[in-house]
Amino acid sequence: MTAGHGKADKHRRLPDTVKAGRHRTPHGAGRAKRAGKAAPADESTTALALAARGGDATAVEAFVRALHHDVLRYVAHLSADPQAADDLAQDTFLRALSGLHRFEGRSSARAWLLSIARRAVTDSFRSAAARPRLSDRTDWQTAVELAQPRGLPGFDDGVVLRDLLAALPQDRREAFVLTQLLGLPYAEAAEVSGCPVGTVRSRVARARAALAGLLTETGDPTAPATPAVPEGPAARLPSSAGGDRDRPGPG
Repeated sequence: MTAGHGKADKHRRLPDTVKAGRHRTPHGAGRAKRAGKAAPADESTTALALAARGGDATAVEAFVRALHHDVLRYVAHLSADPQAADDLAQDTFLRALSGLHRFEGRSSARAWLLSIARRAVTDSFRSAAARPRLSDRTDWQTAVELAQPRGLPGFDDGVVLRDLLAALPQDRREAFVLTQLLGLPYAEAAEVSGCPVGTVRSRVARARAALAGLLTETGDPTAPATPAVPEGPAARLPSSAGGDRDRPGPG
């Protein structure tokens, strides 16, 4: 757990079922919400966050339960370390609940929470980099080397997809997860990532092409015939839009 969260834990406590990891949704459940369904859900969770900010204990529990699965999927894909996902999700909610008094509902509670999750993953990378290592490669790079992409009937939300996403650069993987798996609008995904909307669109398009290429290489007959462009994974999360190689071109 990241240092400094003891203070947060004194004031807020996660629901016991979430702390124990019993609230995990099975693989294949919770497919990405379509635009028509995401808006009402976001309005509901934002209302829960505002009620929780006012001290409503029932709203706190409902807020955590409503967004726990989205946070868990996001940190698992972003960190490329499923073993750390539960700890990162708990860290995210501890941070969020301790700072809930600052949430004013200007963006959806989901976008706000995923921004916090992103910082939690970034901090975990920094913490891991500061520890003595047997290798100068980061943990997630090792995980990518060990991952063996296999054919599957389309892009499914499971272990094989996680392996395929692990082969993408970090920024493209994040954009794909936010928009295609979690169903965030591009504008909110841009807010979470701290980059222009056009950059998110470019990253998603390139991620789709790369994933289609990986599926084609594995012999999946349902995969689009899109050539893959081999790329090495990025070594860290992008901190800003400046100098981004995925910045969209004119038009």
